Amino acid sequence: MDFRQIDVFGSAGLRGNPLAVVHDADDLTDAQMAAFANWTNLSETTFLLPPTHPDADYCVRIFTTGKELPFAGHPTLGTAHAWLEAGGVPQTDGVVIQECGAGLVPVRRGERLAFAAPPLTRTGPVDHDVLARIGRACALAPGDVLAAEWIQNGPAWIGVELTSAAAVLALDPDPVLARGISFGVVGRHDGGGPADVEVRAFFSDGQGLEEDPVTGSLNAGIAQWLISAGRLPSQYVARQGTALGRDGRVYVEALGEDVWIGGSTRTLIRGTVTL
Repeated sequence: MDFRQIDVFGSAGLRGNPLAVVHDADDLTDAQMAAFANWTNLSETTFLLPPTHPDADYCVRIFTTGKELPFAGHPTLGTAHAWLEAGGVPQTDGVVIQECGAGLVPVRRGERLAFAAPPLTRTGPVDHDVLARIGRACALAPGDVLAAEWIQNGPAWIGVELTSAAAVLALDPDPVLARGISFGVVGRHDGGGPADVEVRAFFSDGQGLEEDPVTGSLNAGIAQWLISAGRLPSQYVARQGTALGRDGRVYVEALGEDVWIGGSTRTLIRGTVTL
């Protein structure tokens, strides 16, 4: 099967979040997909399949090293890029329709690819005990947190807004205290900064805590939450990955009822995979 590895959201090559894409994966079993995703040891690996919905251009299955996800952001952009690069022709000019576990997700073509954020499946306030655990794990004082909310859209993210980008970059979460919680933090840069906001994503696999380089699903949830609350403008740029030596850029734009999450996509590896 054809194989590509894509750098997604990077400001330049090798600065974003890598994604493995396996083309024409129709004959693979669930176990083979899961095993290969575990072997790549990337945050996500995707498998391209024929669509089952008449409006979709392709179907994708998205696996982490340990489970399958109904939706994820950087896999959506990276898979659309790989499908187009391999000769895919969308039914609708300028828009690719992805079918995944979360339903149909439009991916807009233009200066860069951008996906329409799927509806949040869980919103609302965060339990006091859970928020207190995040605070203790991150050594946050009560005044450091401006707002917090569930922003689940597949991955079960909790969004936490801090007072500044500097506060976001200073975090060094305790993996034991934060075990079992996946959360993202966002804080504004001062005017003239490298971006409008700084974002970091911490996800738990039940055993420990890992940081994701650049995260489309989290940025989608943050945008839907904070734009609707009037706490962020309808168009802004987020930087993510700084603490990991990456330099991601996520371009956010709210148009009507849709929030679009865009970023660069670059193929760095092409080849074949035999399973």
